[in-house]
Amino acid sequence: MSVERPIINSSVPHSARIWNYWLGGKDCYEIDRQVGDQISEANPAILDIAREQRAFLVRAVEYLVTDAGIRQFLDVGTGLPTANNTHQVAQRLAPETRIVYVDHDPVVLAHAEALLSSTPEGATDYIDADLHNPDAILEHAAKTLDLTQPVALMLLGITAHVTDDSVYEIVGRLMDALPSGSHLVLCDDTEVLNPEQMREMIEQWNEASDNPRINRSPEQLARFFDGLELLAPGLVSVSRWRPAETGAQASAEVDDFGGVACKP
Repeated sequence: MSVERPIINSSVPHSARIWNYWLGGKDCYEIDRQVGDQISEANPAILDIAREQRAFLVRAVEYLVTDAGIRQFLDVGTGLPTANNTHQVAQRLAPETRIVYVDHDPVVLAHAEALLSSTPEGATDYIDADLHNPDAILEHAAKTLDLTQPVALMLLGITAHVTDDSVYEIVGRLMDALPSGSHLVLCDDTEVLNPEQMREMIEQWNEASDNPRINRSPEQLARFFDGLELLAPGLVSVSRWRPAETGAQASAEVDDFGGVACKP
């Protein structure tokens, strides 16, 4: 797939590039670094949140491939390519895995070709689509994924960009279209540990970014898993979701809560 590269305005800060900067990536401009530094000064925990969310993605994908036997992933709101993207983690373990990435961000679109590398046995694709339009996502995803077989729906840090309760219907529409044995992997920001800093971060983010966000409570995040079988340890700080047993010091809790659930 050849992706047309849109014109990028390097004088305006952009949420995807700021997140990429926090993850240690280089696909950002000076304005993104400036705004990223302003937000991280107000809320230093955002750097841990970015890194712990990516580590959660890796552990969740590893579980889904090795223990749940998932060979198809629909990753919505993927953001800019960095290390350990979904297809890289999954295809290391099962080369035949098929992955579809979804984003409507012109910055991500410009870098989408980096997401399309695949093993010969598997496949990757990129859809330029918005979470607000789940039917379009499903229609295009069906060209690469077999939606009669289990799929893992990945929603990491994306539901916060739908700032009203329509988000529950959207996620429900996506899960309803997937068969039994499919999984939902979801996480997003809360205000449990550092409420004042997390609220200030959202205010600064929304002032600087063209893609507003909100924080939700753990109880609000739990609604996304209604009707699904939430796997142990449940909805927790992402650093507490089945942490790697390396013997190293445990990661600190962060205000990004998530979980993994199976569709019965």
